[in-house]
Amino acid sequence: MSPDPEHVPRIVQRGLYADELQVGAIYAHRPGRTVTEADNVLFSTMTMNPQALHLDAAWSESTEFGQRLVNSMFTLATVVGASVAQLTQGTLVANLGFSEITFPHPLHLGDTLYSETEVTAVRPSRSRPGQAVVSLVHTGRDQHGEVVVRAARATLMHQSQGPVS
Repeated sequence: MSPDPEHVPRIVQRGLYADELQVGAIYAHRPGRTVTEADNVLFSTMTMNPQALHLDAAWSESTEFGQRLVNSMFTLATVVGASVAQLTQGTLVANLGFSEITFPHPLHLGDTLYSETEVTAVRPSRSRPGQAVVSLVHTGRDQHGEVVVRAARATLMHQSQGPVS
């Protein structure tokens, strides 16, 4: 006999509240994301970035890279996006800003991007009760473990006693 649908536990996925985050912990976001040519072309053209290094295979072969590169803004956005379900879904108030963004190694078409986030600080907001300023460092690596992006980010997040709908 199946359980009464009105009495079945309903669990809604959410991110973590600021006070549930562990400073110094590294949260690995899975699965990874294999980047396709379609991803790169669509993102580059949607964002009005006609850089030949992302779009022109023949020209890119003549560069020091020997091939097209994945748009670095796609790389950054994907690494941050991969963190949402695990960390900030429904618990983020605002993105306060990014700093120290670096792209130490290129990402190529067909590479798989793996994302992780380190929580570097959590402090209660001085102006918004029930909320906290959370400092994060997002890191993206390719399938070989090479760091392809690193970005420090400041966010405003709810604490568990704060309002969330």
